[in-house]
Amino acid sequence: MSKRKAKDINLTAGECLSEVQRLLRERLCHQHLPIGPVGMESQYKHLLELLKRTAVHGESNSVLIVGPRGAGKTMLLNLVLKELMEVDEAKKNILLVRLNGLLQTDDRIALKEITRQLNLENVVGDKVFGSFAENLVFLLEALKKGDRSSSRPVLFTLDEFDLFAHHKNQTLLYNLLDISQSAQTPVAVVGLTCRLDVLELLEKRVKSRFSHRQIHLLSTMDFQSFLCSVELQLSLPPDFLDRRFSEDWNAGVKALCKDKSAEAVLKKHFNSSKDFRSLNMLLMLALSRVTVSNPAIRPTDLLEASRLCTSDAKANILHGLSILELCLVIAMKHLNDIYDGEPFNFQMVHNEFKKFIQRKSHSVHNFEKPVVVKAFEHLQELELIKPMDGSTARSQKEYQLVKLMLDHTQIMEALQKYPQCPTDVKQWAASAFG
Repeated sequence: MSKRKAKDINLTAGECLSEVQRLLRERLCHQHLPIGPVGMESQYKHLLELLKRTAVHGESNSVLIVGPRGAGKTMLLNLVLKELMEVDEAKKNILLVRLNGLLQTDDRIALKEITRQLNLENVVGDKVFGSFAENLVFLLEALKKGDRSSSRPVLFTLDEFDLFAHHKNQTLLYNLLDISQSAQTPVAVVGLTCRLDVLELLEKRVKSRFSHRQIHLLSTMDFQSFLCSVELQLSLPPDFLDRRFSEDWNAGVKALCKDKSAEAVLKKHFNSSKDFRSLNMLLMLALSRVTVSNPAIRPTDLLEASRLCTSDAKANILHGLSILELCLVIAMKHLNDIYDGEPFNFQMVHNEFKKFIQRKSHSVHNFEKPVVVKAFEHLQELELIKPMDGSTARSQKEYQLVKLMLDHTQIMEALQKYPQCPTDVKQWAASAFG
């Protein structure tokens, strides 16, 4: 009887934890918009007024939202769009095109994406255009309902706006801003960027067509507010299925935020990034360590989550290399030391490796040259070494100049963690020169 009862309690605890995992993962992964623009009311009012003038009155505008990562630029824009779509006239008329500088890396891709989002693939068909401008004007003309005054307003949002400035001749920016300055289709261009010097990146002809309106968002959050946010993100709501479990869980979260070691982890995270997306990633990793036998988030879970968040991807690659590949990386490190960071070629690395084999090594096999070439090419595929611009076309493979993409600390840390690394290899790496 007692065994049966214990099993029931265990099952209930398991069910409660499953519900906690589901609820908190949904909260951390799918960020819901806040009820209002807390702390950014004036910026919200300014942006809403601008976009309303485009959506309702057909007035073209351009504006930049500038602020560090995590300051709430995207959230501000989404809050404004949410309210805008509640206005019947705007909802009926406005067309939204979202572009991102990380995805639309050139104007051709951007134009394809604009065509797709405006559902104009069938209209464009196999037409050939003389220029980007012609193509864009044709797309916007196709949206007209009849006469010029009844053109549907289009809102372009350009995330990572500064990356669009690196496109050839800044054609996309020029044409969008040119249309927003002319009396053609009503267009609003909203750029989001974390670069304060973004206007310096613009060409003169682009800059002259930009309205120079900027909305600045600065993160004013202190560490105490950050801790409150952590507590809020991890706490269970009052209407949770099991009230007693909910009270215990929330008490555990409170205790976690007051713990000195957990506070140190969160302080380090706060100092490196105030972006809530990276905080949610940290909390998600900590939450994934919660089990029936460990039914609360402990400071050690946060510490492990922080280690995973900040782990060096390149150093992790080194742990999976063969001894030969590791020896080649050490040989390159020595060449870096000798030639003060100047580029080198395979032949120089091979000579350095042969010197080590002949003078110091008793544990590393003397590999044939084709095997060493294969290992060197593998390091190139892993992007641990990078060919120098222009060196590939002119010279033979073994004389092409390359550069090591790792620093001394990364190599030494990886060697310490490398399983069963021969002692003479470690000693060679630690010696001043090969």
